[in-house]
Amino acid sequence: MSLVGGYVALSKPLVAAFPVLLLAWLRFGIAALAMPHWLKRGPEEAPMTGRTRWLVFLESFLGNFLFSICMLFGVSLTSAVSAGVIMASIPAVVAVASWLFLRERITVRIGLAIGCAAFGIGLLALAPAHAPPAAEGGAPPSMPWLGNLLVFCAVLCETAYAVIGKSLTGRLGPKRISSLINLWGFVLSMPFGLWFALQFDFSAVRFGTWALLVVYALAASIWTVWLWMTGLRHVPAAQAGVFAVMLPVSAALVGVLVLGESLSSAQLLAFAIALVGVVLATWPARRS
Repeated sequence: MSLVGGYVALSKPLVAAFPVLLLAWLRFGIAALAMPHWLKRGPEEAPMTGRTRWLVFLESFLGNFLFSICMLFGVSLTSAVSAGVIMASIPAVVAVASWLFLRERITVRIGLAIGCAAFGIGLLALAPAHAPPAAEGGAPPSMPWLGNLLVFCAVLCETAYAVIGKSLTGRLGPKRISSLINLWGFVLSMPFGLWFALQFDFSAVRFGTWALLVVYALAASIWTVWLWMTGLRHVPAAQAGVFAVMLPVSAALVGVLVLGESLSSAQLLAFAIALVGVVLATWPARRS
């Protein structure tokens, strides 16, 4: 989740250099080149059923393809700090969804952790959110309200990603899940990617931007997915969702330290409360 928050914030320079739909296609394509050997079924895995194939498609469509589109469009219209504020709601939404669809029990500690996350986002909502400044000679100031709405849509997609992923981890290995959903993302984004690629001047992109794109693709499609799916095999979805508070924390830190955005005292307090929620969520595991 910390890596996700980092690449959410660092995607702002990328959406300034590439059209969003082209960027999504390039991300899936680069990752597909890096892990074709993960597609092979492991000796301990049973053949995929029709239900498993459907879950893999939904995992990619909602949690990979739509999440990328909503997140990339959203951060292009609002600030990285504001995106982090909204994504602080992921733990509460994941816990409710896991209770509704997976029938997982929400313990007192998990409930308190969710409360910390909810209080944190409420506190952050009181802080002013700023749209990113327009580049010199570029487009007029963007619409932060639309960016915030799209980021919240990404929250819903991330919730589906966590709940469906929990179901998949009992059927497939983490590496195969990562490769399959990335391949679906590449196929889904291909028509849009090809359209924009035919009209895009790739020679105008600087080397540093290409390097950032490669790191973004590997982090978004390989490292974070494998880590998340591996963790979900051993942790209930509601408890795993609490760790999503690390996403807004790292997104805001990257926004402040790398992108030069401002961070208020209210936001610092909210992030501290969010970290208390993580301690509450992990305390039973540490005691055992």
